Amino acid sequence: MKTALITGGTKGIGKAITLEFLQNGYEVMMNYNSDEAAALAAQEEFNMLGYCPLLQRADVSDEKQVSAMFAEFFTIYDRLDVLVNNAGIALKKVIQDTTPAEWDRIFGVNVKGAFLCCREAAEKMLWQDGCIINVASIWGEVGASCEVAYSASKGALIAFTKALAKELAPSKVRVNCVSPGVIDTFMNSDLTSDEMDALIDEIPLGRLGRPEDVAKACFYLAESGYITGEVLSVGGGFGK
Repeated sequence: MKTALITGGTKGIGKAITLEFLQNGYEVMMNYNSDEAAALAAQEEFNMLGYCPLLQRADVSDEKQVSAMFAEFFTIYDRLDVLVNNAGIALKKVIQDTTPAEWDRIFGVNVKGAFLCCREAAEKMLWQDGCIINVASIWGEVGASCEVAYSASKGALIAFTKALAKELAPSKVRVNCVSPGVIDTFMNSDLTSDEMDALIDEIPLGRLGRPEDVAKACFYLAESGYITGEVLSVGGGFGK
């Protein structure tokens, strides 16, 4: 039985990724941090569908909590096949109003979190054909006005992915990245209908992405044994 650890795996895109792997026969540990009610609701929903994912709380930006999460994982499973670094936070502010603390928090979760999880996973995955998938953003590729900190963090995650893929490839560990475009999740709920319509007009496929679209891309990368160091955009052509 293959296993997966999915950070931020109880809401939005992460929840869809969890379901995709469960439906394809994986044993899954889904991580969350702050919203325990949503995490428990997701677990109950999966249980009602006949799945039994494990639930583990940890702030991925905290080294000790990440180490404890992986220790718990390996007390239950003897191997980790797939790590999906999906946990992330956003910030919509002009740079003049962005504080150093906000900048550090964005990078702490979006970049340091992936680093800490990859560091823990890499040692266990060596020579076991493991796969790491980082969830970035189209803004990490093209940048977004009023989202400088977020865009910079996702750009850093893309660069991190490409470098780590080269480092781990000789040990048979693949590292890839998915880059979602405008996805219909709570993260975009602050947009007005006019703003949303304007975004949709820029998407060649003419609709918002769905969390399931990103989930299927993640599973494709997990099962594609000869792909590494790639950034797979999931945005209906947006930003291209």
